[in-house]
Amino acid sequence: MVKRKIIEYMGMTVGSFIIALALTVFLVPNRIAAGGISGLATVIFYLTNFPIGITMLVFNIPLFLASMKIMGTGFGLKTIYGILTFSFFTDLLQPNVVALTDDLLLASIYGGVLGGIGLGIVFRSRGTTGGTDMIATLINYFTGITVGEGLLIADGIVVALAGIFFNIEVALYAAVTIFITSQTIDVVQEGLHIKKAVLIISDQAEEINKKIVNDLNRGTTKFKGEGGFTGSEKKVLMSIISRTEVSSLKKIVAEIDKDAFVVISNANEVIGEGFAEIAEKI
Repeated sequence: MVKRKIIEYMGMTVGSFIIALALTVFLVPNRIAAGGISGLATVIFYLTNFPIGITMLVFNIPLFLASMKIMGTGFGLKTIYGILTFSFFTDLLQPNVVALTDDLLLASIYGGVLGGIGLGIVFRSRGTTGGTDMIATLINYFTGITVGEGLLIADGIVVALAGIFFNIEVALYAAVTIFITSQTIDVVQEGLHIKKAVLIISDQAEEINKKIVNDLNRGTTKFKGEGGFTGSEKKVLMSIISRTEVSSLKKIVAEIDKDAFVVISNANEVIGEGFAEIAEKI
């Protein structure tokens, strides 16, 4: 338990440093206010020259206190640590690093990727850097708006402010950064090895099942279904395969039952025997 906590706090520290690096090397020098408290702090920095890290801390403290009152004291320690480390690293790095590019497109892309990596590491460490997610939680509590919609509103307001105080072009690049960051977070949290979930409805399900088990060496699960229109009994197979096995599976199904109904979709995370252990994901 202690070892796990130490690893989580180390992850939060590394993640916070990477986010601060993205902010100070790519985003702030190019006035890209990519949503959240850090984006708001970027706008304020260019208006007042007030340190970004301290500005984030000033905004995060009342948000933290309000969130802790709503969510309970268990919300607290990691959030405090995340807020302090992110603010500290931001003000430590800003005077000591230089912008790697003044191209807005490159800055928005690389700032989004680097920031997404950092946030993904923090989230995988079961932590937070405060800011937007606390705002979204408070919006949800007081208005009933979903957390996802709250995040969109909070980030949208900051991007709009960037458009007002800087220019529309910079605001548009900030929106690009937000999108890239969100996608990168998903990759870091879920990994690059996206599997395929397959559902097969066929009268020849038993034969298809044997082929999948023997030829692809993949397990299956059998279901009994019922046709919604005909009311007849249907046999359903479910299996998880890799992307490289999709063609082989379709070939197996086509050879046995050309009238089979097949659904193939992305499985962003698979936990269980043959894949990630459940203990690793708790």
